[in-house]
Amino acid sequence: MISLGGIGEIGKNMMVVELGSDIMIIDAGVMFPEDDMPGVDLVIQDTAYLVENAKRVKGIFLTHGHEDHIGGVPYLLKQINVPVYGTRLTLGLLKVKLMEHGLEKSAELREIKAGDRVRRGAFDVEFVHVNHSIADVVALAIHTPLGAIVYASDFKFDQTPIDGKVADFHKFADLGRKGVLCLLSDSTNAERPGYTESERTVGETLMQIFTKSEGRILVATFASNIHRIQQIFDAARREGRKVIINGRSMLNNVDVASKLGYLKIPDGIVADINELDKLPDEKVVIITTGSQGEPMSGLTRMAKSEHRQIAIGKGDTVILSASPIPGNEKSVGKIINQLFKEGATVIYEPHLGIHTSGHGKQEELKLLMNLCRPKYFVPIHGEHRMLMKHAELAENVGIPKDNIMITDIGVVMEFDQKGLRAKDRVTSGQVFIDGLGVGDVGNIVLRDRRQLSTDGILVVVVTINKKTGKALAGPDIVSRGFVYVRESEELIDEAKDKVRQALEACEKNKVTEWGVLKNAVRDSLNQYLYDKIKRRPVILPIIMEV
Repeated sequence: MISLGGIGEIGKNMMVVELGSDIMIIDAGVMFPEDDMPGVDLVIQDTAYLVENAKRVKGIFLTHGHEDHIGGVPYLLKQINVPVYGTRLTLGLLKVKLMEHGLEKSAELREIKAGDRVRRGAFDVEFVHVNHSIADVVALAIHTPLGAIVYASDFKFDQTPIDGKVADFHKFADLGRKGVLCLLSDSTNAERPGYTESERTVGETLMQIFTKSEGRILVATFASNIHRIQQIFDAARREGRKVIINGRSMLNNVDVASKLGYLKIPDGIVADINELDKLPDEKVVIITTGSQGEPMSGLTRMAKSEHRQIAIGKGDTVILSASPIPGNEKSVGKIINQLFKEGATVIYEPHLGIHTSGHGKQEELKLLMNLCRPKYFVPIHGEHRMLMKHAELAENVGIPKDNIMITDIGVVMEFDQKGLRAKDRVTSGQVFIDGLGVGDVGNIVLRDRRQLSTDGILVVVVTINKKTGKALAGPDIVSRGFVYVRESEELIDEAKDKVRQALEACEKNKVTEWGVLKNAVRDSLNQYLYDKIKRRPVILPIIMEV
C-alpha cells in the first residue's frame, strides 16, 4: 500500500493498493490551497507513479462524495482511463464534476451499494456501510490471501442517523472474526474524547431556533451535508416558511440529491430567489454556502452587501451550521463580525448544538478497532499529531506497538508472510492547479508570487548599443506594488543613477553580453534599495539592443 495523499495533512486523499501485478486506487481528492500558495485554486496528488504503471491499474474505488475524496478524479481520468466504482450519490456528485471537464461520456462509472462485493483483477473488494456527514458512505474491505485490509477513511457511528441506516457493526465484527490483516482508520477526531453527537441533535436545535426566530433565517452549511439540508427543510415546513437555495454548489448538490432520492423536498416549499422581495421576512429560510468564510461564497457577499439579491439586515438570524476547517478560523471570524455589524443575530458557537462532526471521536475509533481486531494498524486521514494520538489509542486497545505504522506520503508499506515493513518511496508530492493549468505552477513560481505580494516589482527598461554596450535611452523605471513613483521621485532618480553607473562600468570593461548586463543592473539595484529602505522587490531588467 502507498499513500499519495491524506496522511500528515487534511485533504487530497488517495491510497494505492497493489496485489500481485494489479493496482487499485482508493479515492482521488483535492486539497484547498493554504495562505502561502497565492493564486493556486486547488492542490492534487503527484500521480507520476500511477501514470508510469497505468496498464496495471484496475479501477478507482470511491468511499464517498466529499471534495477531498472525489475532487481529483477528473484530473486522474485524463491520465488513466479506468472504471470508477462508487455509491449512487457519490457518482451523482462526481458526474457534475466530470461534465465541467467534458468527461461525462468517456468516463466508465460503475454503481455499487453497501453490501456489494466486486472482483476486479486480483482484487476482491467488499463495501461496508458507515455514517458520516454525507449520505451513501462506505468503508472498504479488500480481501487478500493474508487477510482483509479494512479501509475506513471518514466515518462515525451514529446510533440515530437521519436516514435510519446505522453503520454495519455486524460486518466489521464478522471481518474481525475471520481475520483482519490491517485496519486503516480515520484520525480526524483522534484528539477528542468521547463520542461524536448524532446528526439528529442538530435537527432538534434547528427546530428550536426556527420556532423562536421572527425574521428571516439564513443557514450556512456545507453543500454536501444532505442530511443537514434535509433537517433545514423539515424545520422550514413545520414553521410554514419558504426555502430559497443560494450558491452554485448548494444548488447542484440539492438538485442531484433530490433527483436520486436522498433529499425529500416537500412540494411547494422551494421559492425562487427572485421572489424574495414578495415574501414576508417571517416566511423565509435561505440555505447558502459560505460557512467557511470563502471570499466568493454567498454568505460572504451578503455580509459585505455585494450580493445582487440578498442583503443582511436587522431582524435576520444567521446560523453557521459548520465548524471552521483548521486554517479558516480567521476568515470565518471576519464574516461573523461583519454579520453582527449589519445588525443580524448570529448563532455560531459550537456548544449551542448547531453542528456536529462527521468523524468519530476516541470511543468510536476504539470501537472499530475492537470490532475488527486487526493484526496491524495504520492511522490515516489526519495531520501528524492526530496520527500520533490515534496510534496511542491503538496501543491502549491492545494492538502491539511494533504492529502500528505511522507512514508518510510516498512510502511503500509492504505486507507478506513475514509481516509489515516500510520499503522505499515512490514519486509523490503536490501538484498545483491554477485556472486551467495543471502542474505549471511550482515552488519557484510560488516563491516569486510570495515575494511579489510582499515587496512588489520594479521593471527597469534600458536601450543600449549592441556593439559598444553604451546606453542610448533610459533607464526608465516602472514600479508595481513597491512604491508609488510620483511620491518617491528622489528614490527612483537615485535608482536610475545606480543603473547608469552599473551600465557605464560594463561599457568601460567592454561587457556587452545581455545576461551579464541584466545581472549587473539587478545586483546594483538590489543592494541600493535594501541599504536605503530595507526592502527587496523583484527586479526585472529589460534591455533592448539596437
